[in-house]
Amino acid sequence: MGAELIAIVGATGTGKSNLSLDVAELLASHGHAAEIVNADAMQLYRGMDIGTAKLPVDQRRGIPHHMFDVLELTDEAAVAHYQEQARAVIDDICSRGNVPILVGGSGLYVSGVLFDFEFPGHDDVIRERLEDEAEKLGPGALFARLTALAPEAAARIDGKNIRRVIRALEVLELTGNTAGLGTLPEDAMYWRPVTIWGLTDERDVLTERLDRRVETMWAQGLLDEVRGLIPQGLNEGVTARRAIGYAQALAQLEGTMTETESIEETQQITRRYARRQVSWFKRYVDLNWLPAGDPANALTIVDAYLA
Repeated sequence: MGAELIAIVGATGTGKSNLSLDVAELLASHGHAAEIVNADAMQLYRGMDIGTAKLPVDQRRGIPHHMFDVLELTDEAAVAHYQEQARAVIDDICSRGNVPILVGGSGLYVSGVLFDFEFPGHDDVIRERLEDEAEKLGPGALFARLTALAPEAAARIDGKNIRRVIRALEVLELTGNTAGLGTLPEDAMYWRPVTIWGLTDERDVLTERLDRRVETMWAQGLLDEVRGLIPQGLNEGVTARRAIGYAQALAQLEGTMTETESIEETQQITRRYARRQVSWFKRYVDLNWLPAGDPANALTIVDAYLA
């Protein structure tokens, strides 16, 4: 057993959560207790359940889960802070002789745990100024500025994700470059010995599944969930209110989008996000790809861990 940590990654909708549970149960049958650590940025938020496909507590098979529901809606998700917290959790799991399983599709969050590198700092004054400019000039103007100043960084960012655009401009102003922003360093070193497993699926199959998944979220009551989160500060949250599905549900409740428009936009953004996730994880040179939904996947992962 050379690895201390197991990571299960991949695009949204590929079955990472269920596979992690299967792996944990199989490890337990071999005498190795396992605990799951979340690496999905939006599942960090308390109360954001339906739109993030967060696994309900009663479906976690009694397996300890960490880094879920650790942020308030008004908190801003920061990958550097997550890195510190998640690594502390993993250190604790290892100190007790158990196996940590890192599970998620937020590429930068996964990388922040797995690889030994530091993120650029923050400057609240610069951030506030850029946010004011975004409100006055619109996100397109800031993305155009980023494209002119750092085209390689801009090519890796969705221009509609104003939070990412502002962060890139902030780092550029702080450091003079965008090195380390949303990229892996050259010759990246692992923080702990790890085996990384990625779930993949045919694009057409995944697209159909994601579209149905969005429709199911609305059918399961996403609008009611969002309506209940507004008094808790969802509209004031810098990160939470922009989450995929939540931004569209808010627009529907505000009357600026119809339900059909909200669902269709969420489907479109989800498909685009899934493609970016796949592109991100393809850069992991040591990643082992597995076909999504294969019942043999858990055995493959556990056999490799025990070897």
